[in-house]
Amino acid sequence: MKVRESRIVIVGLGLIGGSLAAALRESGFRGEIFACDPSASEIELGIEMGLIDSGDTELASLVDDASMIVLAVPVLAMESVMGELAACLDRAADDVVITDVGSTKAAIQQAAERAFGSMLPNLVLGHPIAGSEKSGVAASNPALYQKHKVILTPCENTHSQAVRRVRELWAACGAQVLEMDVERHDQVLARTSHLPHLLAFSLVDTLARQDQRLDIFRYAAGGFRDFTRIAGSDPVMWRDIFVANRDAVLASLTDFEAGLGRLRQAIEAGDGDAMLATFDRASHARHYFESLLNKTSYQAEYQMQSHGKLNFRVSPGGRAQGQLRVPGDKSISHRSIMLGAMADGVTEVQGFLEGEDSLATLQAFREMGVAIEGPHQGRVTIHGVGMHGLKAPAGPLYVGNSGTAMRLFAGLLAGQAFDSELTGDESLSKRPMGRVADPLRLMGARIETTEGGRPPLKISGGAPLQGIDYAMPMASAQVKSCLLLAGLYATGDTRVREPAPTRDHTERMLNGFDYPVSREDDTCWLKGGGSLTAGPIDVPSDISSATFFLVAAAITPGSDITLEHVGINPTRIGVINILQLMGADLRLVNQREVGGEPVADLHIRYAPLKGIDIPVEQVPLAIDEFPALFIAAANAEGTTRLRGAEELRVKESDRIQAMADGLAVLGVPHEVLNDGIDIIGNGDSGPSYGGGCIDSLGDHRIAMAFAVAALRASEEILIQDCANVATSFPGFIELAARIGLTIDKETANA
Repeated sequence: MKVRESRIVIVGLGLIGGSLAAALRESGFRGEIFACDPSASEIELGIEMGLIDSGDTELASLVDDASMIVLAVPVLAMESVMGELAACLDRAADDVVITDVGSTKAAIQQAAERAFGSMLPNLVLGHPIAGSEKSGVAASNPALYQKHKVILTPCENTHSQAVRRVRELWAACGAQVLEMDVERHDQVLARTSHLPHLLAFSLVDTLARQDQRLDIFRYAAGGFRDFTRIAGSDPVMWRDIFVANRDAVLASLTDFEAGLGRLRQAIEAGDGDAMLATFDRASHARHYFESLLNKTSYQAEYQMQSHGKLNFRVSPGGRAQGQLRVPGDKSISHRSIMLGAMADGVTEVQGFLEGEDSLATLQAFREMGVAIEGPHQGRVTIHGVGMHGLKAPAGPLYVGNSGTAMRLFAGLLAGQAFDSELTGDESLSKRPMGRVADPLRLMGARIETTEGGRPPLKISGGAPLQGIDYAMPMASAQVKSCLLLAGLYATGDTRVREPAPTRDHTERMLNGFDYPVSREDDTCWLKGGGSLTAGPIDVPSDISSATFFLVAAAITPGSDITLEHVGINPTRIGVINILQLMGADLRLVNQREVGGEPVADLHIRYAPLKGIDIPVEQVPLAIDEFPALFIAAANAEGTTRLRGAEELRVKESDRIQAMADGLAVLGVPHEVLNDGIDIIGNGDSGPSYGGGCIDSLGDHRIAMAFAVAALRASEEILIQDCANVATSFPGFIELAARIGLTIDKETANA
């Protein structure tokens, strides 16, 4: 991205200001760069290094023709510099943008209001999260900001054009630019930057004052060096930061001292489980959050707004042969963590799905005090805390993109003694939660939602729950499971009647944990007040993930695929039944039962498909698989008709409309109805449709369905907004490559 400023004035030519100048030079910036610094020698060095064109120790001589002014001075010096700027800057010059680099924003905002009389609409407060223990213009590094985040904290009256220009400045330096409000910035940075520096300063100072300090430092290993490196940072700068952000720093320090106190107690008492819970929670949080932040998907979206999207570019054609094993079933992975955490004893899980949704559930229980080892190659060990052993989390529980997790958590948390809040990503925040909140309120739960019954969900703890007899207006395994989990904590029986069969993983697993669940006809029920007993769980491969490869083989001439160890729960096999009705050569072999769940290897070979009227009773059994089945219909001879599928409208996207829009791009004839769709397929052996640009709307199943569609496309398919594929199917691209699909990932600005 090019910076179009004519003259940039950097006030403060230290590491941060000098590195900004160096990065701009390397990016090809063609304007002038001036600098103001109290040290004439630093200015001379900056000119000699080729970083700046000119400079002065007085600000007034530099601002007349400036288009942007960057304040890169210590936090406590900001007010005096702003006062000087206010005296010499023409207030009518609205096209002059002012920004800063301070690591605390509330104090700088207050200083600006005092210096200028109000927050100027052309003042954009910012903070590059980058630095070094080195200082001065001599330490300038043109790569300092590359792949680092810069947080902007614009106010309500900040001009959008000013924000855009500051964005361009930092993007040209290779930074990822995010936005958040001032208060949130100071709270987050107090914990992630200021507190670590405070601890490093304190640790090194403590050890340096001991008699054995020479031996301590002489024999210190890499871990000590890594942790204490930041203690070599500029003491004056950090003194100013701690003074300016005092309240947030003290709050973070209080939280840290409380955690350190708990760990001290565990060590004194020899409480190995408590130590393991702390260490394991910290270890996996470190790896988990790092990987997710790098993908700008989980906490990055929760705390800040990312402006980059992941697209798939899929080449046409391919083959579909071989043996594949897709990841573990997401629904069962979620439930294994939930029930294992509430059980008495240790639960060993194998085949756990290490996707973002399942990892979010796992992390949420860590935040509620459960010791969990793993995941490692699909193996997870859960040290259960019993039905009443969960602890209040420090903040909202973030479940990413997972509607399953949010709805099941709602039931589980409704019975806890502590308050809790459930939140998710942008997509999940648009999905209706009234369908679980309303019946939970009938049980006595106290739950708040936002307008339209949408997340976040705020649940008040300690509410006595009473079992109810509830007839679901729409078939939903998530709603049924939510109420059964709440029923564990309710007085009396909780009975759920469903209008059509839905997946029964919760009932099967509760029985596997020795908690009896009964069923008669269309109603299942349990009695509250029991307990769960830990046991081993072997998670079968996810039939929803397998579906994409079943369809790939079904539509591609010459294909022959075996999918191993796939769960064939009777409430999930709608996709198998529908494909067989369409004429697919699909057989179930090596059928067996593992941990209470039926599994089989699915062998499918290409055979011409024909359009069908999908039986209404099969719709709930294949509700998540329809995006892929729509692609099968587009390659079948004749018309495929779907009815009774209103639930597809309220998934991660409106899947009926999203698929219809994509089919229209490819040139597949279709007609959309309120509760379904008619798709007119092309049963020829050649390409069935064209290519084009598809918007997945951030829905992982839409993205993967159109990736598979490329097998029969005549042209390339570009699929936008695909980052959430990792939520349900990590490794999808690698497995797709094994059947000849070529999927290139590329990042585009939103």
